Parts: sequence; C-alpha cells; structure tokens
Amino acid sequence: MADFADRWGFAQDKFWLRGERPAESVEWSEEFQRWHVYGYAEVNEALSNNDGYSADSGKLFGLDEETLKFFDGDLAQMTGPEHANVRKQVSHAFSPRFIEHLESRVYDLSNEYADKLIHLQKFNLLSDFVDHVAGIVFSELLGIPADDRTMFKLVDQNMDQQAQMTQVEAEDGEGYFDKLTKPLQPLREMLGVHVDERTKNPKDDLISLLSQVKKLDGSLMTRDQIINFIIGILGAGHLATPLLIGNTMLCLESFPDQAEKVKADRTLVPGLLEESMRYLTPGAASYRATIADVELGGKQIPKDSLLRVYLGAANRDPLQFPEPDLFDVTRSPNAHLGFGRGSHYCVGGQMVRVETRIVFEVLMDRFPKLRVDPDIAPQFFNSPDFTGVRSGGLYVRVD
Repeated sequence: MADFADRWGFAQDKFWLRGERPAESVEWSEEFQRWHVYGYAEVNEALSNNDGYSADSGKLFGLDEETLKFFDGDLAQMTGPEHANVRKQVSHAFSPRFIEHLESRVYDLSNEYADKLIHLQKFNLLSDFVDHVAGIVFSELLGIPADDRTMFKLVDQNMDQQAQMTQVEAEDGEGYFDKLTKPLQPLREMLGVHVDERTKNPKDDLISLLSQVKKLDGSLMTRDQIINFIIGILGAGHLATPLLIGNTMLCLESFPDQAEKVKADRTLVPGLLEESMRYLTPGAASYRATIADVELGGKQIPKDSLLRVYLGAANRDPLQFPEPDLFDVTRSPNAHLGFGRGSHYCVGGQMVRVETRIVFEVLMDRFPKLRVDPDIAPQFFNSPDFTGVRSGGLYVRVD
C-alpha cells in the first residue's frame, strides 16, 4: 500500500495510506499535548458519546470575545439542545424536493461544462469542471449570485495551511484560530451583504431560512451566527464534493480492475464513492474535547483534554474492515466515518453523494477514456486535517 501513497506523493503524516498501524488505538502525544485516537471503535465513541465528549474543542483555549465571534453559530462547534434545535430547522433546506431539483441541476451543469471541454485533449478536472458545478450549485442553495463563488477559494486557502489544533504555542506566535479566521474576512464581508438583504427580503434559499431560524430562547440567529454557519457548511459540505471527486480519480487510476468494474456496471458508482470516502478519506481528522473523565481504548483520559480523532486511520482499521488496504467498490457493509458519526454527522452528506454520483456518471458518458495525466503530478492541500487534491491540482487526459 505504500506504493499507492508514494506514487501520488501523499505526505508522510498520512501513515494509514501506507498500510501502517499505530501500536495502540489511543495514545498521548507529548509533542502536541493532546490525545490521538486511531481505532474505529474509539473514534466512533468519541464522535457519538455526547456525555463524555464535546465538538466544541475551542472551549479548552480560553478564546477572547473577538475570536469567539468567528465561531458562534458554526454547526460543527455547536453542542447540546441548541445544536439539535438549529440542525432540525436547517435540515428542511435538504428536503426530498431539493434533492430532486439538485439531481437535475447538477446533471445540466455537468453537461454544460463538459461541452466546453469536449474538444480538449486534457484539462484540469477541478478548476475547469468540478469547481464550477459545485460552486454554482452551492451559490444557488445559499441564494447568492453565482459569480460570488470565487470567494469560496478563501476556504481552500485555509486548507492549504499546516495549521492544526494543539495546546502547544505556535512558534510564529499566531494561533490555530487566528490562522483560520483572518484570511476569511473578505468572504465574511461578502456573505454579510447577502445576509442583510435576505433578512429584509427573504426568499426560498438557505440564507433566508437561516435568517428565520429560532433559537431555544425564541430569538433569531444573529448576523455573525448566520455567516459562521454558512462558512462552516462551506468547508464541510461544498468542498467535500471536489475533494471526493479528485480522490476518486486517483483511486480509479491506481486500481484499473475496479475502474473496469464500474465502467461495465454503472450501478456500482455509489459504491465506488463510498469506498473512496473510506479508502482516501477527505476529512482526515477532527477534534473533540472531553467534558468528563473518560476511558477510551484502555486509557484514562481526564476532563478538559484535547483529542485528535483520525477518521482516515479509523477507516483503515482491520477490526472493522476486512482487508482494509484493499480498494473494493463492492465492499459491503461499508460503515465508514467519512461523513462523521453521531449528532454531528454531515448535514449535507446527501447533497455531496448526489453531486458526486451525477458528476461521475456524466464524466463517464462524455469522456469514456478519462484518466489522470501521467505527466503532471497532483497537488494536495497542505492541511494535516485533510487528504485531497486542491483546486487546480489535478489534470486529466481524455484521449
């Protein structure tokens, strides 16, 4: 399996891509002053047990009010009854009616951009094709002009940083949370304009829905909370589509026998995408804070400890997945953790599945000889928390 990781040039810290297993499922990292959780059962427990673990890891850092305003309202950081309340109301945006519309819209957009590329021998799969389709769809979901999607690239830039959550002070003096928030100010300003407009003149879109969401105390979400919510799902939901598609192309190129199976039987496309999500998990790691003394993987972990949960490593756990380093589009069951687990399971997971499935079906129809360009190495996001090709980083050939 090291051949796969070395062929594409994945960073050494993505050890699971090389078939390496940690000696223990949970271990303390002196270097980062946090617990590392690798095993499937242990990661599942940390994600699912709301009595012992909290998604609000930032609470361990004593953030000031100025910094906290950038995270208040982010669904990924919310916990408890308020999280369940907001999530329930927002889930209406992803109704069966929306999913049905999404299918036809993604199909039309995919063919529209395929028309622009059909005469080329090679093109950039993400920046020339997928980014446009996913960006326009997400813009329409929000209810903003499609041209404003160029601002979404600021989130890509955040994923290109080496920043990770740690209780060790950064050498450059700039903390993890500063690195996450400062580059996004232009995006926040753009979204703020649309939030203000939709609050006054609501329509049938996600921003309008968010402007009407009621918190448990009966008050409406604030302007900053709505902006933070949108940025949160932009990173977790919208960008998951290009990441998953890019990663899947690398898997198809690496395992031609599996690629032939899918070409011969299109009903295997959903299974292909689920296996890609497991094998080459885009969201490689997440964080949790303990809110009580817990036992995990045979280790006693005190309250107010920081955990880094390795979703990518958990998805290669042989105790959960037979032959975990084998890429198998027919794998069943395939209860991977690529979309998370528990109360914070990705709210836009169904949207990502629909987008990626239709994009691949159109690609196979329009470019039957599509393959990764062997002469141009893929470029990956630098963030240790993500595994995937960044925008503009994957060239394909169609001849």
